[in-house]
Amino acid sequence: MNRFTSFVLGHKRPVVAFWVAVTIVSIAALGPAGSSLSKQFDLPGREGFETNEQLAEIYGNGGDTNPIVPVVQLPEGTTVDSPGIREDLAAAVARIEAALPEARTASYASTGDRTFVSDDGRTTFALVYIPAVGGVDPGWTEARAAQSAVDGVSVGGSAVEVTGLDALRAAAGDNEGAGAGLLIATLLAALGALVVLAFVFRSFTALVPLLMALVAVPTTFLLIWPLASITDVSIIVQFLVGLVGLGIAIDYALLVVVRWREERHQGSVSNEAAVRNAMEHAGSAVVFSGTTVAISLLALLVLPVPFLRSIGIAGLLIALVSVAVAVTLLPVVLATIGPRIDWPRNRRDAQASRAWSALARLVVRRKWIAAATSAAVLVGLLVAASTIQLGNPRAESLGKEGAARTGLEQLKGSGIGTGPLSPFDALVRSGDADAVARAVSQVEGVRSAAAPEEWRRSGTAVVTIVPDEDGNSAAGRATLDRIRAASLPGEVTIGGEAAQSADFLGAVYGNFPLVAALIALLTFILLARAFRSLVLPLKAVLLNLLSVGAAWGLLVLVFQHGYGSDEIWGIEATQAINVEFPLVVFAFLFGISMDYQVFIISRMREAYDRTGSTEAAIVEGVGRTGRLVTSAALILGLAFVAFAMQPGTEAKMFALALGGGILIDATIIRGVLAPAAVALLGRWNWWFPAWAARLLRVQPSQTTDVVDAVPATQAT
Repeated sequence: MNRFTSFVLGHKRPVVAFWVAVTIVSIAALGPAGSSLSKQFDLPGREGFETNEQLAEIYGNGGDTNPIVPVVQLPEGTTVDSPGIREDLAAAVARIEAALPEARTASYASTGDRTFVSDDGRTTFALVYIPAVGGVDPGWTEARAAQSAVDGVSVGGSAVEVTGLDALRAAAGDNEGAGAGLLIATLLAALGALVVLAFVFRSFTALVPLLMALVAVPTTFLLIWPLASITDVSIIVQFLVGLVGLGIAIDYALLVVVRWREERHQGSVSNEAAVRNAMEHAGSAVVFSGTTVAISLLALLVLPVPFLRSIGIAGLLIALVSVAVAVTLLPVVLATIGPRIDWPRNRRDAQASRAWSALARLVVRRKWIAAATSAAVLVGLLVAASTIQLGNPRAESLGKEGAARTGLEQLKGSGIGTGPLSPFDALVRSGDADAVARAVSQVEGVRSAAAPEEWRRSGTAVVTIVPDEDGNSAAGRATLDRIRAASLPGEVTIGGEAAQSADFLGAVYGNFPLVAALIALLTFILLARAFRSLVLPLKAVLLNLLSVGAAWGLLVLVFQHGYGSDEIWGIEATQAINVEFPLVVFAFLFGISMDYQVFIISRMREAYDRTGSTEAAIVEGVGRTGRLVTSAALILGLAFVAFAMQPGTEAKMFALALGGGILIDATIIRGVLAPAAVALLGRWNWWFPAWAARLLRVQPSQTTDVVDAVPATQAT
């Protein structure tokens, strides 16, 4: 790092010119880069995805999209067989068809099939399939248009209520307002970060990390642009780059700037020497941290799901660009204008935090109590995580009021249930569609099936299958397995959004344990070189896995079980967690929380090499980095708070998992459990046998521990 920093400082003008040019081009490219992002979701080679692709190609709608479901509940004494009801229903559906001319519809009015009617004949529904539109809020516009088309229309004196998963999400979006756009959310996160940085630095130096983020975030978009021309990159990436990129770029710059101020405020070295010293220690930590983030995101890159691969690529670029900015542009800024903007100057950074040092000494003295207490909290979250149910959030959690909610309650109250909101679609390529409908109706877990005459084209037919339970639930997936295993007449494959979701679950989690183990091993090897220890990296990996498990547990408690989700966001218990969330949370949180581990343990390693005392290393490591890690976690947490302002349950779930997980990691794990574990292990923390040192080509570590090296009154 010393030689690299010397090279950078020897070429200040070219470095600044390069980043200025890149930033200008990047800002100009933000619009085209955003337009190149894909709204599609691919899952090649899976029955659900392949069937949905063919449905969309042949019929121009359906496939990977949830149906819009108009519902009518007739007054007491009136049924669908009463005079004029079928005609009224046909007229209502015709209005929706006029509003959505590309839709494919079916109802009791058009088919006469009792699949669309409750057992008592009073409640009936239609299925309206729209073209798959993808994006952050797919189907919202169409659901609202369908409701507008039947506003004021009655069937037998009853209103038509338009429900469906997308209609419920659209209603939730209406209730929450339009949500913060990406630009507004990023600005709010940046403002929150500025407040935190101002508290940390108490000088104009607080602007430096924000300047680094201003360079890193647009540059990441610039790199994603050509990538999007080669392969599909999900539109979700823009939120990750804008908000996660903001947090990571600020965190890396924060680490270096804090160390630079510490070196400079000691007053014994020149400013350029302070920059070199900061880069030697903090700069190296940033490189290792960025590398661990990149390694953790391999979990997404190796999966056979382009949607997740694009998120992994974006996250990897966020980390690498942030590291590049922190080790090139940042030292030049600090070496040139750094002293002038470090005003008003204070020497707080020259000393360890008294509060964090006191906490560290308390943890060292009460290491068993600290370890047991923090572990108990985390074990509780792990127990909650073990109850996770994967699937789309239940319909009940997506919208609390309005026509969509009324229609949902009518379906449930009539005994039809939520099956029509997530049906399965059987694409019949050969054979009798009516025979397929009769056969599949006999499968356990299927409420009914219908083969509308108007759903036949190019030698194919579509049979809609309404399950007893939500098709995205565990019971719904079990029903799907039985349907696919059943002997159906003709050539039949099963699709629909729920079927594709089930296939996604199998594709993602089939090899996930192996991928996670590989990432943990690579991270262990990297940290063994950085810490010159075999015990510290093992502890770091285990604590990171614990951090991820705790974040999963928090997600399950708040959303799946509903402890606080209603009070905070007005969202009922979802009873399930989106199938992609645990993996995405693992990939991002494992890497980001490892950043904090590297920050703290690197400082402990440095102190131990100087003092030979584990206790002194703990106190100095926590005292020097506690405020830094907490501030960095708070900045990232604010970014996810801004992300939670987006409409929709899924955005809030994602924000809570990552934001809450980061805060748990920075406080309970890094502030209490990690130092307690180091104190318990004593000199074994530094065990690094000669064979390991030779294998990894680093210096061996001393393991002699000076037990009484930390007097009770020592400040650092």
